[in-house]
Amino acid sequence: MSDERPEMPLPGKSLPEDSLPEEKALSGEVASQEVASEEPPRAPALRASDADREAVVDRLRDAVAEGRLDMEEFEERLEAVYASRTYAELEPLTRDLPAPPPSAAPVPSSSASSSGSSASAAASAWRGRIGGTGTSATGVAVMSRFQRKGRWTVPARFNAVAVWGGGELDLREADFAEGEVVITCVAVMGGIEITVPPGVEVDVRGIGVMGAFDPGDSPGSRPEPGAPRVVVNGLALWGGVAVKVKPPKGSKELKGLKAPEGPERLDGGTARKEL
Repeated sequence: MSDERPEMPLPGKSLPEDSLPEEKALSGEVASQEVASEEPPRAPALRASDADREAVVDRLRDAVAEGRLDMEEFEERLEAVYASRTYAELEPLTRDLPAPPPSAAPVPSSSASSSGSSASAAASAWRGRIGGTGTSATGVAVMSRFQRKGRWTVPARFNAVAVWGGGELDLREADFAEGEVVITCVAVMGGIEITVPPGVEVDVRGIGVMGAFDPGDSPGSRPEPGAPRVVVNGLALWGGVAVKVKPPKGSKELKGLKAPEGPERLDGGTARKEL
């Protein structure tokens, strides 16, 4: 029988590395778990719907009416709304505004029937404004000015001419003879301004020669079901044709805002003449 005994490690001396395979494996597993636990799981970004974006737009419009935002801030945020794709992008745009009523909060659409009913209501509202006989088919300003505004019926074809003068076509309170109307503009060293309400589809096709056809920056204007379509074409020679989107006077978007005293002069003159 051998008297040899296994060598005991001296105090303060560690065992050889190959003698602790189980301890090394365990410590490696714990370390890997700690590294994995440091990385929080990433939740997928939820996509926003058109209804969600429109709800945010309504909150911004209310903020303008209450004096919380000026028009410049409103336009900047409006552009950001329609460029947003997720809720994370929409949330900062209303973070500094009061909380809306529960019905106005940007939440996913709960059912297809609710969206269908709102689309039907919008179509019904526009249906009552389409049809009839045009009130006026021509506007001419030669070193003067013409204007069409208020309650009038836009014909299927309207011709506007401004030579060393200016013209204004305000369609916000107008009716439309047909679902699509064409406005042909000729501006020679003059200007023509066309104002349409939100929801109307606008197609600008004019040609500018030392002049411009300006479709305007109107991110808040999205075609609504049943709304008419306005096609603007023609020629601007050393002149300009501008299209603007504004809500009708007296709507909630303008509540609390002071309306202009009169239309902006395009020709700089004082004469006014309608043909």
